[in-house]
Amino acid sequence: MASALDSESLAKLTDEQLFAAIGKRDGLPRHIAVIMDGNGRWARKRHLPRVAGHRAGRHSVRRCVEACGRLGIEVLTLYTFSQENFNRPRAEVSALWRFLQETLAAELDDLMDKKVRLVASGDLTQLPDTAQQALARVIDTLSGNTGLVLNLALAYGGRQEIVHAALQLSKRLQAGELRPDEVTEAEFSRGLYSPGLPDPDLVIRTSGEARLSNFLLWQSAYSELLITPVLWPDFNERDLLLAVADYQARERRFGALPEGCEGSLDQGRQSLLDPARWKRLLKVRP
Repeated sequence: MASALDSESLAKLTDEQLFAAIGKRDGLPRHIAVIMDGNGRWARKRHLPRVAGHRAGRHSVRRCVEACGRLGIEVLTLYTFSQENFNRPRAEVSALWRFLQETLAAELDDLMDKKVRLVASGDLTQLPDTAQQALARVIDTLSGNTGLVLNLALAYGGRQEIVHAALQLSKRLQAGELRPDEVTEAEFSRGLYSPGLPDPDLVIRTSGEARLSNFLLWQSAYSELLITPVLWPDFNERDLLLAVADYQARERRFGALPEGCEGSLDQGRQSLLDPARWKRLLKVRP
């Protein structure tokens, strides 16, 4: 790691100093996914309608896109509308779809300037026709960009995505495109909503809730999780930078042992296999 500053020291840096410190450290995440939670509570604390919280959250989206672009993050996935969100009052759901269309139109020029490419994950057939058309237009307009990939999880459910991938795999097997002995995790992943995107390295959830809420269940098998009490509309560039710095300080082993442990493990294994030692441990007389 190029810079050994601890979290307390990092927290004292200015935003620009944080950008520089993170750039000098190893292990930048390729893909950050965010569960944007707390819009309703933010609005309730201010005696405002819930939709006001969603509108305020738009500024946080803009800040995160800006910071990820500057850091060189490849993919930013935002949990924008879940399958469970369809259970909310009809008026709120309709307002959210209108807000999506407004946001896409208002942010298009800025996203183009930042060379952001937009994609969407989920059962997009469940979106209203006008929202589907607006989303498709913006995706097409930004399709040639080579910067940050902004992935909006819309009408998204992790379990539903796994079922969708299983059905796609089943169809390929029935059509003879694939033999059962050729089924692998990679082949299964081809049926996910957004095949080709790397799995998220870091999943951030705002508002303090400590659960995945049906988000990227397949892809998050080895993701690092970070829970922050900050409500989404208050989540800013600095919060994202500190989250990335925290991620860089973690050791990711994917089930393997840390470097340098093999020798000590071999010695320990011989000791554990010694019958006399086990008898002593179990207080059994020879």
